[in-house]
Amino acid sequence: MKVAVLGAGVIGVTSAYYLAKAGHEVTVVDRQAGPALETSFANAGEISPGYASPWAGPGIPAKAVRWLMMRHAPLILRPHLDLETMSWLWATLRNCTEARYARNKSRMVRLAEYSRDLLIDLRATTGIAYDERSRGTLQLFRTQAQMDGVAKDVKVLARSGVPFEVLDAAACIAAEPGLARARDPIVGGLRLPNDETGDCFKFTVALADLLAEMGVRFQFGTRIMGLRQAGGRIVAASTAQGDIAADAFVAALGSYTPALVRPFGLGLPVYPVKGYSITAPIMEAEHAPVSTLLDESYKVAITRLGDRIRVGGMAEISGFNNTLHARRRATLEHSLQSLFPDAGAVGEATFWSGLRPMTPDGTPVVGPTPIPNLYINAGHGTLGWTMACGSGQVIADAVSRAPSVIETGDLAISRYGN
Repeated sequence: MKVAVLGAGVIGVTSAYYLAKAGHEVTVVDRQAGPALETSFANAGEISPGYASPWAGPGIPAKAVRWLMMRHAPLILRPHLDLETMSWLWATLRNCTEARYARNKSRMVRLAEYSRDLLIDLRATTGIAYDERSRGTLQLFRTQAQMDGVAKDVKVLARSGVPFEVLDAAACIAAEPGLARARDPIVGGLRLPNDETGDCFKFTVALADLLAEMGVRFQFGTRIMGLRQAGGRIVAASTAQGDIAADAFVAALGSYTPALVRPFGLGLPVYPVKGYSITAPIMEAEHAPVSTLLDESYKVAITRLGDRIRVGGMAEISGFNNTLHARRRATLEHSLQSLFPDAGAVGEATFWSGLRPMTPDGTPVVGPTPIPNLYINAGHGTLGWTMACGSGQVIADAVSRAPSVIETGDLAISRYGN
């Protein structure tokens, strides 16, 4: 079967990999000059299945008000007063209940754990390298209230069979020795020993190169104008360079996916939540993070990537814009320097922003649509790197009409009533 994958970020490229493995003839189309040049380019670098959690949860509305007043705010609200933004915010608020949080986190962890296992297999099969490490993730708490609030996550982790460790301050320093020089107090942490790290951009480029050798066709520099329908099916993707015909189409355009499928009556509630990162060269390796640390106070991830430190996070609700604000950089630098002083040369750091495609319930939309040959793989929010391989395999199974290893019925767009 000929399959067109629309989008060459980590989600699109991993989809192409599993589709090609299933025997399909695959073409990947993207407007950029190469793979992973937008949201996948400089993300936080963490592969953290156990921390796969929706932003919408109990107490978040009250926390959001406090966050908006903070100097180093993890949440920034610059909304356009349009129906799409207001509808997405309202749908997110409706998911801030105990029951919905537990349901959403459970299905996110299910997909993320499956994805992690597939990534390990992919790495062993292909031998590709991407500054990967398998040293776990530490969620760090600066206050007792944060430490006390971990109970609800621990319940889900235990129910899902995910190994975890609840640590005091001394154990946190034992796991991440660089924290011994932290300038701010440390109360404790939650560590997931099976988590990994790696450079998403390096991974995606290496996998794309491998796919090209396998015969997968890449059309870069090709702007997708829309989809053409006939007889109740999609027959072609219309581009500035002409139509691309295929038997099946996978929409993996991140935050731009809703606009692509909207003409067919598909309401995909994916919103571009902006994130920021800095990447600094390591100055003192012995004082740098060993793996990934999640700074709960600022919702920032600090990750070791080879000879670099990637610091990424925050959520800015401001529509489609990639403006780099100096105040956001200051927050990332503060988080790093307060926990790992002098570990990275922040003055030499590169500064970046990307648009994370987020759903109101946190779970991505992965699977078929009411149009028989149109599939969606989008809406992974901050967890595209964590969930990429699992999502790609789920899509390949759906296109191939093959049974999936995990439950997938609650991942498709049908859960929104489409």
